[in-house]
Amino acid sequence: MTIAAFSASYAEAREKFLAAATAAGAALEAYDNPNRGPDGGSLATDTAWLGPDDARRVLVLISGTHGVEGFCGSGIQVDWLGGSGALPADTAVLLIHAMNPHGFAWLRRVTEEGCDLNRNHVDHGKPYPENSGYDDIADDLLPPSLTGPEGQAADARLLAYREKVGELAYYRAVASGQFRHPDGLFFGGGGPAWANRTLHRIIDARLRGRSDIGVIDFHTGLGPFGYGEMITDYDPDGEGAARVRAFWGDSATEMRKGQTVAQVTDGATHYGFMRALPDTRVTFGTLEFGTYDRLAGQRTLRADHWLHKYGDPLGPEARPIKAAIRRQYYPDTPDWKEAVLFRGDQAVRMALAALRGASARRGEPTSLPYQGRYNGDAR
Repeated sequence: MTIAAFSASYAEAREKFLAAATAAGAALEAYDNPNRGPDGGSLATDTAWLGPDDARRVLVLISGTHGVEGFCGSGIQVDWLGGSGALPADTAVLLIHAMNPHGFAWLRRVTEEGCDLNRNHVDHGKPYPENSGYDDIADDLLPPSLTGPEGQAADARLLAYREKVGELAYYRAVASGQFRHPDGLFFGGGGPAWANRTLHRIIDARLRGRSDIGVIDFHTGLGPFGYGEMITDYDPDGEGAARVRAFWGDSATEMRKGQTVAQVTDGATHYGFMRALPDTRVTFGTLEFGTYDRLAGQRTLRADHWLHKYGDPLGPEARPIKAAIRRQYYPDTPDWKEAVLFRGDQAVRMALAALRGASARRGEPTSLPYQGRYNGDAR
């Protein structure tokens, strides 16, 4: 493992990924995004395939679903490619680099359409989920000014709302996804984003007809600094959740049991895979690496959305805002990067073992006789 696998920009990350994939003997394919980066450079989602074309089992590794979080996943991918070695029989690995290249290059969480890609994989033929809580605070999350009397008044109203409804309800209102405010935070979109459509092109080209598919979608921003939490969106105690624990053991957390702070009710990439591959055993895990506190993250997202709604993303006011969102989702410190590589390599290794039939070793529950009341030392 080496932290040199990480990059300082989208362009550098893409260059390192393509070089590492080529050196590993991977088959490459590029899906060109029609937009340009802030430096005028081209953008693309790149894929690398290692292993037999007809492999029944495939492990998929995704970086950059939330663009600015791509530094993390790209580093893991590049590092793994550098020491990938021989794969198990009848098994392939598909690496999807920069699923949201526009957000990666522009240091944004969202896509060029303003969509949070992890809220965009809903059934767009049905009514969108409601989020009345976001409607209540939408104007205060993105007032015309985030500073001065106007910004202070908006912050005061947000604080009053949070105190009124409680921390959990406030977080759900802000972050669970909304479909009425295109310029706002966590917007799910009015249709499939380019990155959504591109993922389905990749699925059609590479994943149809397989028997077992494991997926790790790398994210950052939630949880303790440097800790990698494996999150599952499957129904509680169902077969999917059981497979996740067979893959990654007792460290996996179930969102629908309330074991994690993640609050995505629908639209995550997990659901995109489930809907696209209903007849395939898909074991999907979101590996979320902690950075800094959640409210700091909200401040950076508000500032970035404000910049792209009211300001100039290429002007001087953009510099501190982009530096802040980059730091929030990519701390860029040696200890954080070392922790990310260790956990990322562990998750990939465990997934490959599980695809060939191994199961993560789990702690045995302790059974104690029911005594009706506590009989310990009462001193």
